[in-house]
Amino acid sequence: MAFSRISRLDPPSRGISRRAAVMLGSLLTSLFLLHCLTDRCSTSSPVKLSSSRVEGHNEYLGSIRSKRLVYEWTPESELTGYGASRRSSRVLTDERAGQTLDQPEESFMLPPPDLVVSGRKVSPRFAGKLSPLGEGSKKLPQALIIGVKKGGTRALLEFLRVHPDIRAVGAEPHFFDRNYDNGLEWYRDLMPKTLEGQITMEKTPSYFVTREAPARISAMSRDTKLIVVVRDPVTRAISDYTQTLSKKPDIPSFESLTFKNRTTGLIDTSWSAIQIGIYAKHLDNWLQYFPMDQILFVSGERLISDPAGELGRVQDFLGLKRIITDKHFYFNQTKGFPCLKKAEGSSKPHCLGKTKGRTHPNIDPEVVQRLRDFYRPFNMKFYQMTGRFFGWDD
Repeated sequence: MAFSRISRLDPPSRGISRRAAVMLGSLLTSLFLLHCLTDRCSTSSPVKLSSSRVEGHNEYLGSIRSKRLVYEWTPESELTGYGASRRSSRVLTDERAGQTLDQPEESFMLPPPDLVVSGRKVSPRFAGKLSPLGEGSKKLPQALIIGVKKGGTRALLEFLRVHPDIRAVGAEPHFFDRNYDNGLEWYRDLMPKTLEGQITMEKTPSYFVTREAPARISAMSRDTKLIVVVRDPVTRAISDYTQTLSKKPDIPSFESLTFKNRTTGLIDTSWSAIQIGIYAKHLDNWLQYFPMDQILFVSGERLISDPAGELGRVQDFLGLKRIITDKHFYFNQTKGFPCLKKAEGSSKPHCLGKTKGRTHPNIDPEVVQRLRDFYRPFNMKFYQMTGRFFGWDD
């Protein structure tokens, strides 16, 4: 009898146990979600959302529970923003089973987080792009620094690399003058990977004085933007000689190399240090293939005295937001030119190496004046062609 009484009471006892288990499970799940919403649960996601960014999205986050939302980048993705209702490369990963399932994305509004890709802060314009790899792709350059040697091209490139929308090759490829036979695919492979909207650049100063370069670059793309850093041709020639002297101390003097015959005063225009500074002559060659509005001339002197001003012109020319400003520079009294407060990918100040800013040898003032007289008519023509007065003949 007692046994049968216990048997009759058993079913209700099991029902109470089930309800208690369900309630306990719900409570634990709620605690877990609360734990995650306060940004305390660990995640291997490349994008972390702070608690302030997920307020108002509890309902959406609750629907994915123990699944992790992984955002990555792709250069192919369209920029549609965070409020778009579309299918994207959103990936839901079940952390228990380690399985990955593609699911259509629901409509929701989520404030775009600050993203960092490959150690670089990414421009907000890419906030809606997603990718399974996040590394971008290699593209042929859309802009080139084509000259001139000893004009300030290395400084310009280093300054431009601070901009998050510019990716540039560090070394000079010399593709359009020395390595053209290697082909465009070889050239493309030298380039850094870029995301959609970023500009790929390289600099090789000898392009400006290479006769075949304009036609070759035009064959690659007629839309290529060209940047030329120019400098007082007399000062540039002395700087060029100084660099050569540091490598070959036994070369003849600057004065003897300048003249074919010093007695007659005839300038030796076959010497490359002199020839490079005849800017108008070289520009004529480029204008056969590119319109003037696709060529920007940067003042090497102003790049030293007002780097932010010249960088502003370059950013405008490239169609980029003016991100590089005065706050990025400080003037190094020892070297005599501006340096970056923070270089690309670094939190430390950065100046160009010891090969930049060498002390020039003393040159006979009479030879300097003879060179100024020689360059004056070429400079005047260059001012007319570019519509900019550089002040080298004051």
